[in-house]
Order: sequence, then C-alpha cells, then structure tokens
Amino acid sequence: MKKIRALIVDDEELARKNLAFILHDTCPEVEVVGEAANAKEAKKAIESQEIDLLLLDIEMPNGSGFDLLESLEEPIGFKIIFITAYHEYALRAFKFSAVDYLLKPINADELMQAVEKVNPGKDFESPEKIHTLIENISRKGEAMNKIALPSMEGLQFVSLDDVIYCESQDNYTQFFLVDGSRVMVSKTIKHFEELLDPERFFRVHRSNIINLKHIDKYVKGEGGYVVMKQGARIPVSRRRKESFLQLFQLQ
Repeated sequence: MKKIRALIVDDEELARKNLAFILHDTCPEVEVVGEAANAKEAKKAIESQEIDLLLLDIEMPNGSGFDLLESLEEPIGFKIIFITAYHEYALRAFKFSAVDYLLKPINADELMQAVEKVNPGKDFESPEKIHTLIENISRKGEAMNKIALPSMEGLQFVSLDDVIYCESQDNYTQFFLVDGSRVMVSKTIKHFEELLDPERFFRVHRSNIINLKHIDKYVKGEGGYVVMKQGARIPVSRRRKESFLQLFQLQ
C-alpha cells in the first residue's frame, strides 16, 4: 500500500509533536515527511517535496493557514485536513464548504476517519472548495453565502440565494434552484435543517425546507400551502403552521 506523505503545519511545536505521535500510533499508512511552524516554512516545504496530505492549523502568527493556501499555485495537488480551535460560526463554514476538519484537542478516532478518506496520488483539493471556505469564513458572523453540495457528479457550489427549496427523498435531499436545475445530495433533510440559517430558510413540512426570500404568497386553510415565486406549491404542515405564520405575524 502506498504511503500517505503528510506535512504538519502548526505554530506550536508541542501540537505538531502530539499530532505526529497520534499518526504514528494509529495511522501506520501515514508517513510524516515534514513539519512547519508558519505559512512561510510550509510553502517552502510544499514546493520542495511531493505530499499527499496537508494537516493545517488555521490560526498562526505571521500568516494564517488561509494565507498559505492563497499563496499556493492552483490546482492544489494534495488533500487538506484543517486543524482548528475555531468557534461554532467557523465550524458551520467548514460544513458549508464540505472540507475536512478536526477540532483541537485531536481525537484519535476522528483523525483515523479523516485519514481513511485520503487517496494518495489521486485526491486533490478543489480550488473552488477552498475559495468557498475562505469566502464563508471571511463573512465574520454574517450569513453564509455559498454551499458545497456533494452530488453524484461531484461537488456543486451553489449560492444560497439561488436555492428555492429543498425536498426530502428518503436519505437524500433534492435542491431546486432558480435556473430550473436540481441537485440531489446524499444527506438527509435533517442535516440541512440544522445547517441552513433559520432566518433565511424554514422547514414548513417534514419533506420541505423553503427559502423565505422566494415566497410569492401563502394560501390559508386546513391544507395551507406556500406558492414560491417560480410556481412551486409547498404544503405547510399543521404542526409547523403557527411557527411559520409568526415569521410574518399573520396568525
């Protein structure tokens, strides 16, 4: 089996040594070929040798992990696992951008799961994925702007403004977009209910989440429903009706 050549980047020496120790102890397929304490050292190491995996701390003095990535030539020819102690907002940005990340302190089982996804020599990081992450992180508390949707064809990067509604398809979720296209994603609608901003998206029914900006009108009645600007009719369940109407003070 081909070894996974890994570079560890973290400004704290103890953190680098600890990560290298856990890798040696739990991931024998990984060979740590170098360490770097800052973005400048890391760039030099990346340019001087071939690596399959970059284990990258984000918050570092004299240049963050994102500064390093923006300084590299594209396409990036290796997999990236971000190491972070970031707060909840940034973690949502990672999820929106479909990137792999680990929280400090490192959990050995989670590290093993992340490493199992690495396919040396074939697994390259999408530049658009990195750009989406940096864009979402830079919004600093504002609503996320883009989401990476893993479909059968690969990752599709979609502006949240372009999402009309989502529909549950068993263990999958289908996204309906303003241009008439659809994207089927292998995650449940519950996943997206927890991820999407409740000020912009609302789950009106067990099968549907709608984008509030795309509502054209609400039709009252026992079987009330919303009509989206593009014509779709989405039922509002009785259980969610009161909460939905409170958004518009229509009760």
